[in-house]
Amino acid sequence: MLNYLNTLFPVRYTVFFLSALGLLLSIFSVVVFGAGALGMLGFGLLAGLGIFDVQQSKSSILRNYPVIGHLRFMLEYVRPEIRQYFIEGDSEASPFSRAQRSLVYQRAKGESDKHPFGTQLSVYAEGYEWMNHSVAPSTVDSHDFRVTIGAATAQPYSASVFNISAMSFGALSANAILALNAGARRGGFAHDTGEGSISAHHRVNGGDLIWEIGSGYFGCRNDDGTFSEEKFIANAGDPQVKMIELKLSQGAKPGHGGVLPGPKVTQEIADARGVPMGVDCVSPAAHSAFSTPVEMMHFIAHLRTLSGGKPTGFKLCIGHPWEWFAMVKAMRATGITPDFIVVDGAEGGTGAAPLEFTDHVGTPLQEGLMLVHNTLRGVGLRHKIKIGCAGKVVSAFDMARLMALGADWCNSARGFMFALGCIQAQHCHTGQCPTGVTTQDPLRQMSLVVPDKATRVYHFHQQTLHALKEMVQAVGVGHPREITAHHIVRRTGDGKVQSLARMVLNSLPEGALLTEELASLPEIYRHHWPLAQADRFSL
Repeated sequence: MLNYLNTLFPVRYTVFFLSALGLLLSIFSVVVFGAGALGMLGFGLLAGLGIFDVQQSKSSILRNYPVIGHLRFMLEYVRPEIRQYFIEGDSEASPFSRAQRSLVYQRAKGESDKHPFGTQLSVYAEGYEWMNHSVAPSTVDSHDFRVTIGAATAQPYSASVFNISAMSFGALSANAILALNAGARRGGFAHDTGEGSISAHHRVNGGDLIWEIGSGYFGCRNDDGTFSEEKFIANAGDPQVKMIELKLSQGAKPGHGGVLPGPKVTQEIADARGVPMGVDCVSPAAHSAFSTPVEMMHFIAHLRTLSGGKPTGFKLCIGHPWEWFAMVKAMRATGITPDFIVVDGAEGGTGAAPLEFTDHVGTPLQEGLMLVHNTLRGVGLRHKIKIGCAGKVVSAFDMARLMALGADWCNSARGFMFALGCIQAQHCHTGQCPTGVTTQDPLRQMSLVVPDKATRVYHFHQQTLHALKEMVQAVGVGHPREITAHHIVRRTGDGKVQSLARMVLNSLPEGALLTEELASLPEIYRHHWPLAQADRFSL
């Protein structure tokens, strides 16, 4: 009963409703008693403000919180720090700094991202990083940097170097999916579906899709949860689907799996995932279509064939190094290579995961990316496989840094969520998202106006790549792939200054794992490479 009443009269509308009621009572008082004109004026102004708030399309907060939502902006105006500590969370608990969030908001709104008074960070702090520039800057014609994935396949894909990372419909609202995909279509970049598969909302605006297939095989599953070739072919054949991504693990909760409770499985979610409505939707921790590295490579080849030759690869957060090495040995044993690998860092986000997993399980992006890049170099396969990465990628410097460490392109989830208007209220798992981004509540998600937010998604993408172009020119090269770890410098805790090339996992020469003695290689290879076997994941 309370839920029904809250649907009809949401608590967050209380001030608006009371203003309207006060206006009616004031009008009655003026008409009957000839008094109360001042009250009528006051309540009239508040009621009018509430009507304006629910009809405007620029602010999701004001649409969802008419009248009282203005308090947020008043506090922000009077004292900016209040926004950091009382509205967006304190700096230690918040995954992104205030400066980073502000940067996304400005770029998404098409505003200037220029800042006065020098750097936003302490240049003498431990961990401070910068990029060395050239006294002979280059000139780059376009910021539309692209990478060809699956060059040897029947349907190679020319991808932007900056794309939307995996976020499922169900985790995100319908309006959020619509806005993201519309922005991707306008900007010519890719939108990863997340393992929740392709919903009707992904198809409306026609933006390029990367179809992620997880252990639940949503969108291509039989009734018993096993993989369905027939359903896979039906979805993979859609021209909107540009690549197939097999998800092994997610950075925020690797090896965990998940359950979407039955009450949250609406008809729309059920249709997208191919599961019964109202029944618990289970994502197992492991795949059932393969159980060994060799079987995994054959499954990838099978998916590529069934899709008509679209680029097919996999995503993982690095865990046991010998399991990753076993996959590489399986590539060599079978002669089958994925067209791409997406490395997800442990710092990546999710709507809901145990705190221990988000904080202490999985390899951070830098180490995972370098291990994947170096191992492929070590066996002579790096030129055949493109590498994407994800994990708190927000700025052009983030992209340049990760591409210097071996990535061919970057994906961003929360960056694009901020572009949609997310204020990091951290109510993703409650269904009470104040900006309509991560809720299935029809009334709440109405606050996210699709055309307006799609434009912000487009602007964020374009302005971030424009900033990347300016950095590329400053370094004196022609493409971000030419930036190396030698260009990025860090101040360490002992007062030293070193390039990342000297600090991160040592780069392996091409073919080193095939030709050089193990004793000359980094410890991780000396210890774990001999133990890995192509026919099993375990030791």
